[in-house]
Amino acid sequence: MTWGEWGRKFSTKEAAKLIQDCVALGLRSFDHADIYGGYSTEAEFGKAFQASGIAREEVIHISKCGIQMPCDARPLKVKHYDYSKEHIIASAENSLSHLQTDYLDVLLLHRPSPLMQVEEIAAAFSLLQSSGKVKSFGVSNFTPSQIQYLQKEVDLEWNQIECSLSHNQPLFDGSLDFHLSENIGSMAWSPLGDYFKEDSPAKARLQPLFQELCEVYKASEDQLLLAWLLRHPAHIHPVLGTTRLERLSASVAAKKIDLSLTDWFRLLEAQWGHEVP
Repeated sequence: MTWGEWGRKFSTKEAAKLIQDCVALGLRSFDHADIYGGYSTEAEFGKAFQASGIAREEVIHISKCGIQMPCDARPLKVKHYDYSKEHIIASAENSLSHLQTDYLDVLLLHRPSPLMQVEEIAAAFSLLQSSGKVKSFGVSNFTPSQIQYLQKEVDLEWNQIECSLSHNQPLFDGSLDFHLSENIGSMAWSPLGDYFKEDSPAKARLQPLFQELCEVYKASEDQLLLAWLLRHPAHIHPVLGTTRLERLSASVAAKKIDLSLTDWFRLLEAQWGHEVP
């Protein structure tokens, strides 16, 4: 999301180099959505990927569809969701064209719509899968009940949700429990939460604890935030928003941090401002 118009505005050469660097670090999944950059970033990435020289089978392309966003590329009257069979198929085919690939590894429905009809979605998914254009399907920002509704007709393998130390509700509202029980993979967007974005009472409580733990684990604050998320048994896949190589490399190293049980709960307690019930 942050590679193009909504972020760093990389040139094709710069994006190609970052793709190469990501793959060298072992980061092989690239998270897209049709709307990113006002419907422009997927095409820019597609050009950069071709220039990178990386083989298609070495990476995983994830994309999302469903949000209809008013912008220069689409002068719509209102932002809305469209999960008609025709729109899902057209969106997937646009993503394939823009990314210059024959298939998507994963296609996600971007946000739930109160008007979505499972039969329409199932028909679109069936055609996309039978034609080899999409390998697997999932959702993003969906609740367990919304997933259950869709699972009457479709096989969902992923849910991408907001999840972090500061946005820890999915750990307690049944979302991650549901993922585990239904064999649904968990992706987390904004995995560092709001710690680096704003000053807050929670940040003031966390800072002295991080000073201690950074020394104990020989790690940075962002690495410890990722380690906190990675300790959950749902095997959460953080969606990294940074485009800076040094931070990407540090994020990969966070997988090696073995955060203790007590330190995990100390961080949670500092975030909440009170002990667990």
